[in-house]
Amino acid sequence: MAESGSPARRVAIVTGAGSGIGRESAIALARDGFACVLAGRRHALLEAVAAEIVAAGGQAVAHRCDVTDEAGVHELFASAVARYGRVDLLFNNAGVSAPSRRIEDVGLAEWSQVVATNLTGPFLCTREAFRVMQDQEPAGGRIVNNGSISAYVPRPRAVAYNATKHAVTGLTRSASLEGRRYGIACGQIDIGNAATSLTSDMAAGREQADGEVRPEPTIDPKDVARAVAYMASLPLEANVQFMTVMATAMPYVGRG
Repeated sequence: MAESGSPARRVAIVTGAGSGIGRESAIALARDGFACVLAGRRHALLEAVAAEIVAAGGQAVAHRCDVTDEAGVHELFASAVARYGRVDLLFNNAGVSAPSRRIEDVGLAEWSQVVATNLTGPFLCTREAFRVMQDQEPAGGRIVNNGSISAYVPRPRAVAYNATKHAVTGLTRSASLEGRRYGIACGQIDIGNAATSLTSDMAAGREQADGEVRPEPTIDPKDVARAVAYMASLPLEANVQFMTVMATAMPYVGRG
């Protein structure tokens, strides 16, 4: 496992860290002094990100974890504490979408997979973060949830993704409320059209609310990572509750 040897003041767990927003956010956080525990299902990708961080003088370790697995999430946090002594930041980034379908054509297995990854996974990680952060010394920490513009304005033919991202907002609000007594801050970054595998079809066109298919602009995941790093940089007395980072010309304001 790739890592450097010197201790770090702050420790971050980033889920879905092998590619896209998770990868760029981990690199940005490491640049800001976080020791990063990179979680995800594809270990080879995680190792490559960890090696890149270490080569740049940062600290990182790859940890294979499926966020839908309760025991695996517990082991992820236990490993982070055993290695680095604490957890200061959780970026709940891992998520999936599903093929574009009408509601009446969505199968239960497909629905359940999206719910498990996009909602149950963040809940399991948040629960474990609470357990660690309230008992460490000094107590407290920060949780940043990857929401979506679809948490507010749904896309057509994406019922499972839309519903889970709306639910993530409820998780964010609940964690923000309950975290106060422990010095745990929780915020949400709502991202519109970052250029990742989930948006690879944007250039060809996405169905709009009026039924037409039109291409949509995207933004570099590095721009999202800068926003995540800013949220993580604040003292625990301050919190970005919700932040929207989006392609300027994407159909969001006035969508539908």
